[in-house]
Amino acid sequence: MTTWTAILIASAIVLATKLAGYLVPASVAAHPRIQRVSDLLTVALLASLVVTQTVATGETVALDARFAAVLVAAGMLRFRAPFILVVVGAAAVAGILRLLGWAG
Repeated sequence: MTTWTAILIASAIVLATKLAGYLVPASVAAHPRIQRVSDLLTVALLASLVVTQTVATGETVALDARFAAVLVAAGMLRFRAPFILVVVGAAAVAGILRLLGWAG
């Protein structure tokens, strides 16, 4: 199977799943447990993407400047720093660490 074949098959599955969502009755979608799961699923998917992009290099795990920058950003967000300061702070940490040779 080529890459493009896999992409087309995955796209068809996603489209079918989206279309199937329209067949779900409104009473099921409005259930509090379903809404809570859908909210948490969104956060979990975003977190998994962040972790994958932060610590993965090819097929290996690399704890480099990206990991330190995400830790700094998480700490700043924990203390409710403004988002622009979080971005600038994380970028500064990553830049300083890469300047010091910790690029992974």
